[in-house]
Amino acid sequence: MTILLTRTLYVFSFAAFSLLMLLPSTVSGAAREKKQLTLQECVEIALVNSSTVKKAEHTVRLQGSDLLKSYGQFLPKLSVSAGYTPVSLARTYSDPSTRLIAKTKTERVDLALTTSLNLFNGLQDYASLQAAIRRHDAAGLSLSRARQIIIYDVTQAYYQVLLNRELLKIARENFSSSRDQLQLTKRQYEIGIKPVTDFYQQQAETANSELTVIKTENDLRQSRLELLRRLRLNPADEITAADILVDSLLNLPPDLDRDSLVSQGLANRKDLQSSMLSANAAKWDVTRAAAQWYPKLDLTFNLNTGGYPYYTTTAADVPPSSYAYPPLSDQISDLISYSLSLSLSWSIFDGFLTRYNVEQAKINYLNQGLDAADLEHDIAIDIQLAVDNYGAAFTQIETAKQGLKAAEKAYETVKKKYDLGAASFVEANAARAALVGARAEYSQATYNLALQKNIVDFATGGVSID
Repeated sequence: MTILLTRTLYVFSFAAFSLLMLLPSTVSGAAREKKQLTLQECVEIALVNSSTVKKAEHTVRLQGSDLLKSYGQFLPKLSVSAGYTPVSLARTYSDPSTRLIAKTKTERVDLALTTSLNLFNGLQDYASLQAAIRRHDAAGLSLSRARQIIIYDVTQAYYQVLLNRELLKIARENFSSSRDQLQLTKRQYEIGIKPVTDFYQQQAETANSELTVIKTENDLRQSRLELLRRLRLNPADEITAADILVDSLLNLPPDLDRDSLVSQGLANRKDLQSSMLSANAAKWDVTRAAAQWYPKLDLTFNLNTGGYPYYTTTAADVPPSSYAYPPLSDQISDLISYSLSLSLSWSIFDGFLTRYNVEQAKINYLNQGLDAADLEHDIAIDIQLAVDNYGAAFTQIETAKQGLKAAEKAYETVKKKYDLGAASFVEANAARAALVGARAEYSQATYNLALQKNIVDFATGGVSID
């Protein structure tokens, strides 16, 4: 009797401890889930907060300024200068034989306007403009691809949260069922239907189920934090992913045309288009570097004027004399002078500097061409892998569905036998484990299909950024 009472107290303590371990996590988890976000809301938040997107936007802005600068090279340069000399004192010999010195004190205002236009510089400005246009377009395409990467990454993290939450639900249901089975086994043991070994084994199985719950709870917390990382939200914020209809994931097309998707990917991938434009811009850089071998022709126009508000001359033994200049405004308008000139310059030898710059530009062009070719090859491979994995995901779902049906029937049959004493605990536990595993496999297969479809869209450049 004492032994039986001790065992009863042990079982009651274990069950109570299990409930206490489960309830805080459930309640606290519910309390923390304050903000429910849909996939679209997560994507919008990530696009606003992503530093990668902001950097790409900054690059587009910089390339826009570079493009404006390249256009400006075709316009004449214009500069205006003004000078004011409040006091200028000059000493000269009024009579060198007697070494008499004359002093001249002046105040002067000077104005000048200069404009110049390059007529020819070996197509350097034209090549710079063409390169700037392509780099600006490439930066815009890189921005679009950066947004697609954010959408892809957030979608993957979002579905991972949903999957981990589904696995936690399965683990909790299994734990609840295991606890109920523990209570039933306890009663059966007390009345002599089940041996004590079944009771102990069921205790161990219940503890195992609880450990699985703890592990899946931790996996769910980690996946939520990873989603927060991608959204760039405060780690203290508690969010939860809104549920989606799982059946909608099963309505995806089972077959994909690989060749068509490869062609689509090569045509739509923004990063490939950006890489090709960058390579083309590098080709124009070769022309720009080679322009130093050619002469440069500039047309320059100068316009200047000035005047003396104050002008006096003083010589030895001679009273100071002041020149009666017209008003300063009249001097400035009357004394306007201008010049128009053509200047030709040609660097005959610069120590092979131009040759080096041309070779450097050529190597850069060749390397960027290789990068574009490698990317094109990788895109084709990535799409083929994504299509194969997508097809395998459909097969996995069908297999998991059949396995789940078989596991459910097997568990029902074995459980009835076990309750009647016609099956061993090992058989019952194996059937339960097979059922839990089949449910988890089916959930993983379902969300894996959604993940694989997201990968296909990303590989083909079909991720919508609207």
